[in-house]
Amino acid sequence: MRFVLLFSAVMALGACKEEELAGDAPIRGLKTHLVEASSETTVRRFPAVLEPTTLNSLSFEVAGKLESVTLEVGQQVEQGQVLLQLDTTAFQIQLDNAEAGIAAAEAARDNAAENLARQEQLFERGTTTKVVLDNARTEAVARETQLEQAIAARDTARDSLEKTAILSPVDGIINSVEAVSFATISPGAPMVSLYSPDKFEVSFSVNFDTASQLVVGTPAYVRLADVPSATLEAVVSELGARADTVSSFPVVLTLNEGDPVLKAGMAVEASIELPLPADRGFTLPLSAILKKGQIGLDPERPNDPGSARVYVYDRDTQTVVEREVGVGGIRENAVIVVEGLELGERVASAGVSFLRDGMQVNLLDGGQ
Repeated sequence: MRFVLLFSAVMALGACKEEELAGDAPIRGLKTHLVEASSETTVRRFPAVLEPTTLNSLSFEVAGKLESVTLEVGQQVEQGQVLLQLDTTAFQIQLDNAEAGIAAAEAARDNAAENLARQEQLFERGTTTKVVLDNARTEAVARETQLEQAIAARDTARDSLEKTAILSPVDGIINSVEAVSFATISPGAPMVSLYSPDKFEVSFSVNFDTASQLVVGTPAYVRLADVPSATLEAVVSELGARADTVSSFPVVLTLNEGDPVLKAGMAVEASIELPLPADRGFTLPLSAILKKGQIGLDPERPNDPGSARVYVYDRDTQTVVEREVGVGGIRENAVIVVEGLELGERVASAGVSFLRDGMQVNLLDGGQ
């Protein structure tokens, strides 16, 4: 009997110790974010590739043998610079022959004109017939026509000689080179392409919901993947009224400014500010979102609220309560919540992975 009483006393003492230890367990400090900042828009981001606004594809208008090609992709060229040159030997000979033809035609015209003047005088004196005079007049007209034809041939030969060179139409950068040194070239075959280094655009596709919120002139931004610090202003310049594929509408942004680092083919991220699916939303730091919930957005309807889970501080019980909220999008480093929160509430903003539903906490720094 004494042993039983002793054992009971020991157990009671142990229970008291456990309660005392449990009661002395430290209460976790809680850093919160006050629900007060509101937003009426969200930012949608789209991966894209930087493309030149205008790509000039150049070719020869005459056939010939190409000289040595020294162009390289990425090379900067100036307006009026000779990019490619054909062998001009045959073209120069053609021009020389045409100029010689002009000289012969001029001589023949002058002789015919002198003969016509002489026959007119003789006819006035009555020493020649009208038939002879008419023949002289016809000859003079024919020689004048031959001279005009010789001049036209000279102009054509000169124009062909000028077309043996491809000149850069703008200050630009070589995009591609199809020409091969000393190859025989046919007219119209693509030889080289270049673009202006200060005029770029990006294109991508959006769904119907997003396309319906855009108009030509909507402002946007383009951030370079290789240079994240470089963000350039842009504007929606084209909107496809017809989908390329099912529920996929093309959008084109034109950059309003240039940058020396810009090169065609660079990976970029285009961002456009769009209205929230609700009237407005509250901003929360990304650190407030529970990893187990993350952010669930429907890729088919990105303008509908997604879902996420957060811990909300209950001032009456001094505990945190897990709650599901509706997310309208992400803006910079903040989540925009459109459902599930009220002004003045506090949301756990740090250390959320160490919290649990109903855990008692102590606000730090007044909850700021």
